[in-house]
Amino acid sequence: MTTVNTVRGPIDSSEIGTTLLHEHLFARNPELEQNYPHPEWDEASFLEKARASLTSLHEDKGIDTFVDLTVLGLGRHIPTVQKVADGLPLNIVVATGYYTAKDLPTFFHTHAPDGLVGRTLGGRDPLERMFVDDIVKGIPGTDGVKAGIIKVVTDEHGMTPDVQRVFAAAARAQAETGVPISTHTNVAHANGREQQRWFKDNGVDLGRTVIGHCGDSTDLDYLKELMDNGSMIGLDRFGMEFVLDDESRIDTLVALVEQGYAERITLSHDAGFFSINTPPSFRAEHVPNWHHHRISDHILPEIRKRGVTEEQIIQMMVVNPVWVLTGDAQATAAVAAKALGTGTV
Repeated sequence: MTTVNTVRGPIDSSEIGTTLLHEHLFARNPELEQNYPHPEWDEASFLEKARASLTSLHEDKGIDTFVDLTVLGLGRHIPTVQKVADGLPLNIVVATGYYTAKDLPTFFHTHAPDGLVGRTLGGRDPLERMFVDDIVKGIPGTDGVKAGIIKVVTDEHGMTPDVQRVFAAAARAQAETGVPISTHTNVAHANGREQQRWFKDNGVDLGRTVIGHCGDSTDLDYLKELMDNGSMIGLDRFGMEFVLDDESRIDTLVALVEQGYAERITLSHDAGFFSINTPPSFRAEHVPNWHHHRISDHILPEIRKRGVTEEQIIQMMVVNPVWVLTGDAQATAAVAAKALGTGTV
């Protein structure tokens, strides 16, 4: 792949630029909100806020690409993302996948290949069909917007049968389409190890996986193990200080870079403009630094003070995302040569 699918269509690898690889716009629960509307949600207001913030993120902070990992199970609604993206100077990549830490809805049981309905329909697992079609044909109701990445989850319950089914669909979709896989983990359970074992046993290219939320951990041995095994890791929750303070996150990042791991790290926030799970009022009171500008405004200046070089920052924020999103070594090398020659983020 030398191009990447975005909301406005494919872009060349040279256009990816400085990237936030694990973010969200809006995380919602449509069924719940249809019956019990959330008092803080106002679409027009949040569309305006998102458009203004993302414009500033590009024009003032130099961010070129924003990867929205909001998938089924988190209230994905790409027509709303299209409204945000319309006319913006920033690329938005959207995802396919399913967000569940334990169980899938009943639909996926009756429609499994051997399920009550599925066995009469024949064909592939509907999860696999959805993932592949989102990437190859386009997401329904969007006039052809195609996903550029797959998102999967394990958490405290580990690899339940339903979670393994999601992973299997993701693995087959990656093999068929070539797009990367990004994960959610719970570092208290060291899910990255379990994910890597599953990926390896099932033929997934570890070099095209990003083990997410690794920045919640300060266990350098665990993080280096994941990278040594071939995956990228996401230090992707800067500002989420109710989980871990940013100073500890910075300590981890600097230590890993000093030990030579910049080529395996991606940086992001896992932030959003609205989430029904952690609504704006909660964030304003408890995590005021959890927003999409935090890396540009605070994290990069701090790690520069501690000796992280511009070349290392470019590696993590430009070169590594190009590799993750394209899997094209030649294109990545070309971007690296140009970006590292410029020397600024």
